[in-house]
Amino acid sequence: MPATIIHSATLVTDGATTAEGWVHFEGGVVRSVGSGTSWRDAAAAPDCEVVDASGAILSPGFIDIHVHGGGGAANEDGAEAIHRVLATHREHGTTRAVLSLVTGRPTDQLGHLATIAELTATTPGVLGSHLEGPFLADSHRGAHDPEMLRSPEPAETAAMLEAAAGTLRQITLAPELPGAGAAVRAFVEAGVAVAVGHTSATYEQAAAAFDAGASILTHTFNAMPGLHHRAPGPIAAAFEAPHVTLEVINDGVHVHPALVELVFRQAPGRVALITDAMVAACAHDGDYMLGSLPVRVDAGVARLVADGAIAGSTLTLDAALRQAVHACGVELSEALRALTATPARAIGRGHDLGSLRPGALADAVLLDDALHVKRVWVEGVTA
Repeated sequence: MPATIIHSATLVTDGATTAEGWVHFEGGVVRSVGSGTSWRDAAAAPDCEVVDASGAILSPGFIDIHVHGGGGAANEDGAEAIHRVLATHREHGTTRAVLSLVTGRPTDQLGHLATIAELTATTPGVLGSHLEGPFLADSHRGAHDPEMLRSPEPAETAAMLEAAAGTLRQITLAPELPGAGAAVRAFVEAGVAVAVGHTSATYEQAAAAFDAGASILTHTFNAMPGLHHRAPGPIAAAFEAPHVTLEVINDGVHVHPALVELVFRQAPGRVALITDAMVAACAHDGDYMLGSLPVRVDAGVARLVADGAIAGSTLTLDAALRQAVHACGVELSEALRALTATPARAIGRGHDLGSLRPGALADAVLLDDALHVKRVWVEGVTA
């Protein structure tokens, strides 16, 4: 695997910005990092590619911990479709993804978990799976089939863990459901990040789930009670729990820019920008399926045909970044941290992903000054 030097960039990693920064990739990892002209010594090695990044911004690769599809493909459609989803989002800076699955029949979901487990072992871009359902509240089901929602039972949670074979990274559930407390404990003990979402939970119920080990709030503000002065709900509980990561779909549709800025201000270093993208991301407007439910996409906004509820997004992470910086007033370093270090930490991969420090995997994104993607590397190789 050839070495690469990327130099003279504005290097943004781990919440810090370095002018005239450079990184040295070799063997799929970051070997060294610096600033100025000290990169020249490493560049003298034979077969080293030297990339002049003058005027560009260099970031760790983007990590999407909540994505259902894109490019006309969905994660439920099998391995070939998943490769298409990954390639679609990689063009927009996403180097790693947790593949999200919508609520479905138990046997179908177990099969999808097994497929993703196999891909996790062979495909660098796949971090594992995310079950968004079936343990969701009907009152806040969003784009999930109400006929397939159910409360957690020990036998089903055990079957999910077995099918995923250690690759279930995240599960979204409503903590107020019967049996949810035991399910939270079982998943946390198995190393799964439990996310509170699609829920009617009170502040007290959400806080209890976070105290029990739940560590993510699924797409903050969406499919949950909002902030209210007498009923603060799960959002306030997440603000107060320092170990909780708050997902945000920052497409200008799901959450108002003022509230996106509020989340960044209230939970610094704990925001993970996600896409929640469905099959129509980077595709065309028209009619699609999200699991078992018909969806119509108009002007890039996906809604259920049945009741008009928002049905995921057509977002990419580079667009979420531009929205954060240009519309929400978030500092570039903080916005990039929400695409890199924070989601990596949320799923237990903060030690080797989401950073361009020495020893981390050499995943990187080069951006122009308008925050459009110029080039992407995965483990030191141009993707």
